[in-house]
Amino acid sequence: MGLAACGGGGSGGSSGSASSPAAPATSASAGGDLKGQSFTILGQWTGGEQKAFQAVLDKFDSETGATGHYTPAAGGDEATVLGTKVAGGTPPDVAILSLPGAIAQYASSGDLKPATSAMQQATKDNYSSEWATLGSYKGKLYGVPVDASNKSTLWYNNKLFGNAGITKPPATWQDLIKDSKTLSDSGVTTPISVGGGDGWTLSDWFENVYIRTAGLANYDKLTKHQIPWTDPTVTTALNTLKQIWGDKQLVGDPAQAVKVPFTGSVDNTFKANPSSAIVYEASFVATTITSDKLPAKVGTDAKVASFPSINGSKPVVEAAGDFAVGFTDNKAAQQFMAYLGGKEASAILVGTQGSGFISANKNLTASDYADPTSAQLGQQIVSVGDNFRFDMSDQAPAAFGGTPNKGEWGDLQTFLTDGDVKAAQKQLEKDAKAVKWQ
Repeated sequence: MGLAACGGGGSGGSSGSASSPAAPATSASAGGDLKGQSFTILGQWTGGEQKAFQAVLDKFDSETGATGHYTPAAGGDEATVLGTKVAGGTPPDVAILSLPGAIAQYASSGDLKPATSAMQQATKDNYSSEWATLGSYKGKLYGVPVDASNKSTLWYNNKLFGNAGITKPPATWQDLIKDSKTLSDSGVTTPISVGGGDGWTLSDWFENVYIRTAGLANYDKLTKHQIPWTDPTVTTALNTLKQIWGDKQLVGDPAQAVKVPFTGSVDNTFKANPSSAIVYEASFVATTITSDKLPAKVGTDAKVASFPSINGSKPVVEAAGDFAVGFTDNKAAQQFMAYLGGKEASAILVGTQGSGFISANKNLTASDYADPTSAQLGQQIVSVGDNFRFDMSDQAPAAFGGTPNKGEWGDLQTFLTDGDVKAAQKQLEKDAKAVKWQ
């Protein structure tokens, strides 16, 4: 996709001299003085994430004179809140969306405004083409990348590993199984805590296994439902998952695992008297450890490693992320979205202590991050280059890949409890056929 060059805007403040260097396209002041202008932003960030985002907004406001108002969606249900506002003709100027499918939905209906030249340039200068593609619809950019989540991570309790005599995290799938049995023998009740009560954790498990057993090309095809869920590659991935999910010594009773929420699986692993030693989930596990006030310290007690290789698979990262999209022609909002796409805004987000933010911004360095663990997770996304793919279920229609207890999430919850590979594939394909794919 060709991205247009940054358009020139009026200068603001004291930078009007013709001999003065132009402000970088992604500085807060690029685009001119916005004094007296206001704009609204809808998202779902709260806590440390909201604090960091507000710091970015405050920086922008102070340098431009604009006033941005950020509101977290009530109950965290941004999809419903945004849908209601758009249907009622009162959309926010900016929304932060985590689903490329939602970008396509609102772009195809004509509700979104295409990215300005400054937004396009910021995306081109700071992100790989894959991120630009994810924020686009029919070749036109609508969404500017804001942050990312590294979903190819395995978190472990360092003390329990040491107690069991395990000196390094598992590098392969077979290592994971072997180490988990060693942990069980050392007295750990449930070596791996599976948060099956939230179906999205199970789809994340599946996607990490699938991309390593089926490869990138098949991952891309299944993401778009260009191959059926009854395909042999899915059979292989589910049978691989079953090696762990179906072993009570490793995950405990599946009937109980399917009731454990994501936060509960993290708590089980890092509370004062942990019942588990390993939890698979994304980089935001670090934020959960902090927000749940668990005693484990990220980086020393709670350590993280890459999701293990399967049958010699090469390093690959599955990731997710948020994009800023515009519903109006508000100039201040458009300038803010261009700013969000640049290094300065990204550095504030990832550099705010306790935010848990990481980024796929290729111009960030380790020193921009608040802590070494976050830097490790963010730079891993950038370092794998083309061996990166966005969360599969986040790209699917929400009725299939984003609805609690239904579609893919519900089908994998059933599979966790009964281990019936053939039945799971049949139901997954039935549910996939029942929705419209872009």
